[in-house]
Amino acid sequence: MITGKTIVLTGANSGIGLEVLKLLVKGDNKILAVDLFTDKIEGFDKNKVIPMQCDVSTKENVDKIFETAVEKLGSIDIFYANAGFPYYERMNYVNWERIEKIFEVNVYSPIYSFQKYIEYLNGRPGHMAITVSAIGKMAMPGYALYSSSKFAVQGFQEGFRLEMPKNVKLTCLYPIATDTGFFKKAVEGQKDKVIREKPFPVQKPAHVAKKMVKGLERGRKKVNPSKLFSLAGVLFAVCPPLKKFYWHLEYKKLERFEAQKAE
Repeated sequence: MITGKTIVLTGANSGIGLEVLKLLVKGDNKILAVDLFTDKIEGFDKNKVIPMQCDVSTKENVDKIFETAVEKLGSIDIFYANAGFPYYERMNYVNWERIEKIFEVNVYSPIYSFQKYIEYLNGRPGHMAITVSAIGKMAMPGYALYSSSKFAVQGFQEGFRLEMPKNVKLTCLYPIATDTGFFKKAVEGQKDKVIREKPFPVQKPAHVAKKMVKGLERGRKKVNPSKLFSLAGVLFAVCPPLKKFYWHLEYKKLERFEAQKAE
């Protein structure tokens, strides 16, 4: 159990972040819980959890998170950059702002947060965590922009580990499709449209959170909550046609989703 720590957790109001928060409050921790919405965060013990309503997509707001954390927590033992969102779509359009929006949240924010955290630590020990996602290792049909954002974070963590200061630990989480509000957010703005067929396989957020918290506790470099995904990576490398067949099945789901939208 993680206990006696001061923690910043972004994306804390839903999904994996909310489940991680539920586990962290079991210890004697003090947590700055950050999200665009804080209705679920508000229900936690105010002596342990400090809600902060904030959009993490701007430099100024990330700066504000650090200022608030130092003010309210006194220190930051763990900074977990979990906030992120997807699009599920066929990318058959031209829209600079849409690309920019997802990269601001999924890429710029965690990388800038890491820069800020190292600066804050100033040589003191600290622990950074990032939700990268399995899609940062293998792209999926319908998730071209989301995949590219997560590939960028994956590339960052790989490169930065080669030069990372010794006082900082970095734990990265690689969840597969997780049964959360993620899939509703993926079709945001399309009224009454939901993703009926999620990518296979799907895990529960409580399971992913449990694996991540255990990984943080043990100081692991990476956490893969799905053994099946790890096995699939080996099988796909040995037999590439299996990967193509899997992609074909997932592409058919995208086609059916497109047909659903057209109805």
